[in-house]
Amino acid sequence: MYSLATGAMKPLHYLNDILLTWGVDPIVLGLFSGLLFLIYRRAARITISHVPGPEPESFVLGNLPEIFQSQVGVPDFKYQRLYGDVVRIKGPFGEDRLLVSDPKALQYIFHTSGYGFLKWPERTEISRILMGRGLLWADADIHKRQRKVMLPGFGAPESKAFVPIFRRVGSELTAQWNDILASAPDQSAVLNVASWLSRATMDSIGEAAFDYQFGALTSTDNEFMKAYFGLMSDTLGSPPRSAIFMQTIFPVWALQLMAKYSQARNLVHARHTAKLANEVTRQLVESKAEALLQGKGNKDILSLLVKANASEQSSTRLTEEEIFAQMRTILLAGHETSATTLCWVLLEIAKNPDVQKRLREEIRATQRAIHARGDSDFTAADLDNMEYLAAVMKESMRYHPAVYQNYRQAAKDDVLPLSTPIRTNDGQIIKDLPIAQGTKIILSIAGYNRNVELFGEDAHVFNPDRWFRETEKKGPTLGVYGNLLTFAGGVRTCIGWRFALYEVLALTVEIINNFELAVTPEIDRLRREACLVMLPTLEGEQLKGENLPLHVTLAARD
Repeated sequence: MYSLATGAMKPLHYLNDILLTWGVDPIVLGLFSGLLFLIYRRAARITISHVPGPEPESFVLGNLPEIFQSQVGVPDFKYQRLYGDVVRIKGPFGEDRLLVSDPKALQYIFHTSGYGFLKWPERTEISRILMGRGLLWADADIHKRQRKVMLPGFGAPESKAFVPIFRRVGSELTAQWNDILASAPDQSAVLNVASWLSRATMDSIGEAAFDYQFGALTSTDNEFMKAYFGLMSDTLGSPPRSAIFMQTIFPVWALQLMAKYSQARNLVHARHTAKLANEVTRQLVESKAEALLQGKGNKDILSLLVKANASEQSSTRLTEEEIFAQMRTILLAGHETSATTLCWVLLEIAKNPDVQKRLREEIRATQRAIHARGDSDFTAADLDNMEYLAAVMKESMRYHPAVYQNYRQAAKDDVLPLSTPIRTNDGQIIKDLPIAQGTKIILSIAGYNRNVELFGEDAHVFNPDRWFRETEKKGPTLGVYGNLLTFAGGVRTCIGWRFALYEVLALTVEIINNFELAVTPEIDRLRREACLVMLPTLEGEQLKGENLPLHVTLAARD
């Protein structure tokens, strides 16, 4: 490429000399030369137009309406079936982008390249609006610095130490559901399980992350809690074409002005939530800092963060704004992704009575062993040792990833290695794919998690038994749990993945041990709503937020 560029620029130099000889104004000459160079750069730029892909829906928005307005996975699976694991899609005004689910390409982007693929600026602005300039907003050196300070709160020992908190929250949920069932004529009820799980994970996050009692399960009259419920679906669910256009075409500074001043209902909701979160976090940070000075530091995540930050050099510490942003990130991303993951776990358990029966038998066998050794409740080790629970969890996270796509763009000209060669539109077979700096890529977690080469020909079927198959490992190592990409990977692996996993395991054990779940007719209207995370909603009722109506009764005991 260098020699090509050098050779191509020589005629421009000759033309400049001629125009100068003719007395052309230097300013005009500079503008003319710049225009010619831009035209050259466009013509000589590495292209991906030869990669097979769908026709654009429109020239202005390309394939983006289908991608961002569809339910989770629908375009990913369709394109994967028609074109393979690397698909050329169209962005605005004919721009070529990629949708990638190829394992080697994903390994390169997530792991090998480090920060060689940065976030889309417009997507980071969405993160900033919802959560501030925290981990999900940050990139490169800022992300590395923030992550280093936050890591002490999310290690394996720390996450396991929170299991008693998760179990207490589960017991409170059980008590609430028991009261509802006891007052029902037939001791059964149809519950919006999504709402209950969101409240449960809010209480878990409050106590484990901040040593703070939200009381979400016992009371819904809490302004701060109510502001967070429905925030994802309200601000990101089913975006109209106008929103897709603005988020794609407008420069970041214009999006920032809109976020600050727009009176649109969803942005007013986001600003109100941010204001409340910052007020609560400010009080908590001040109390944690005072406790640290008095040598009374606690073991919640915020206390560990304040302590770790105090030990850093001034150049590597988090600012006050960044600490507030980390707490908002944990509150929203932490409680929403755990609640959403739990929703899909319980839905599949309700849809598959044989899975539910087998899981309950394992839970109760473990419970008997716990009592036999003289203990009263499940520990982290007990949760780790239940093989069928792990299989159900991995299968649900594979089949229903809470975070279904990531959005990256190449920081420099690069080459993507491929697991499966591509037959290009002109008939060539290529084993790697050159891409230009700035190329925007959608990393399809949903598509990768359904890859038939990795997970079998029945990859589009929910089947926990696949995790007991004796099969030879295929493909590269990407994810931290079951080689899934549900928690992402590499330098951007979800920092709280262990925390989330133990929370979901503990609450699943509590619910299935005590209750029988069954689907309701409303499940026929269930949507996999694309709201940055995959929320369950009902067709025609998306604005009401997450909704998973399940029939709940007491589980029979011997």
